[in-house]
Amino acid sequence: MKYLFILFIAIISLKVSAQQKQFPLDDRGKFIYYEVVDVKTTSKDSLMMRANTFLNSYKKSIVKESSTDTSIIAKGKMIIDKTILVAGHPSGEVNYNLNFEARDKKYRFWLTDFEYIPYQRDRYGNYVASTKIGTVLEQTPGKLNAGEWKDILESAYNKTNKLAEGFKKALATNSTDKQKTKVNTVSTKKW
Repeated sequence: MKYLFILFIAIISLKVSAQQKQFPLDDRGKFIYYEVVDVKTTSKDSLMMRANTFLNSYKKSIVKESSTDTSIIAKGKMIIDKTILVAGHPSGEVNYNLNFEARDKKYRFWLTDFEYIPYQRDRYGNYVASTKIGTVLEQTPGKLNAGEWKDILESAYNKTNKLAEGFKKALATNSTDKQKTKVNTVSTKKW
């Protein structure tokens, strides 16, 4: 009975670990996060305006490289955290390329060219990049670092998914309506 229970736990843990979400590969063999979204009532111009507003709100982590009237190309980075029990610290950053294309009533975006740059502490106790050269996420590590690399891939996928959900939410809502609302001012001259 004891061995049957241990076998049952082992099978359950293998099924749970096998269901981990991973990046699909594109035709170049690189990890990619790709989505096409249909919006029924939004024009191309308003989609581009909303995408620019979203990218401007993330100035520290996403830098726009080029844009046309239908597309935007940007580079960004995500900080990967390492948590041990309660305390956590950044273990590295993942750099990526963001491409966005808009048409009338639909748009698509994809994140690709993921590179991991590990962090280390400097002499002041701050976490800084240990090198300028990144390791592509498609590269499989050796046996010693396989567990840590798996955690990095999982964290990168989760952060990418969260960024994509925020991007879709920003493109679905009209941010200019929020700016047009009139704020009531209080005059101290009339009493």
